[in-house]
Amino acid sequence: QVQLVESGGGSVQSGGSLRLSCAASGYTDRYCMGWFRQAPGKERQEVASIDTFGTTKYADSVKGRFTISQDSTKNTLILQMTSPNPEDTATYCCAAGPMDYPVFSAAYCNYKYWGQGTQVTVSS
Repeated sequence: QVQLVESGGGSVQSGGSLRLSCAASGYTDRYCMGWFRQAPGKERQEVASIDTFGTTKYADSVKGRFTISQDSTKNTLILQMTSPNPEDTATYCCAAGPMDYPVFSAAYCNYKYWGQGTQVTVSS
């Protein structure tokens, strides 16, 4: 059974920094993982992901400002947020799942497990 528990959310001023953590248990070292966010009235957005080879991807809106990483055991997923702005205000959650390799399209992370989320509020 995979369990994901986020921490590190809170309030931060624009231009500051914040570090989110996701404690993972249950064989997540075999899974790709990602950070998602959802603001009130908006759709959930994939912010960043890391696959089983350590390859990272970012949404254009956070590229160059956020960094996703894992510790060596792959039991902790990190999202380092630098220079956040009020548009980054949302509930952030981590997710994990196996990689899928469709025959005629690009590989993707098939997220199956989700954390409860942590609130991030950025003030100007």
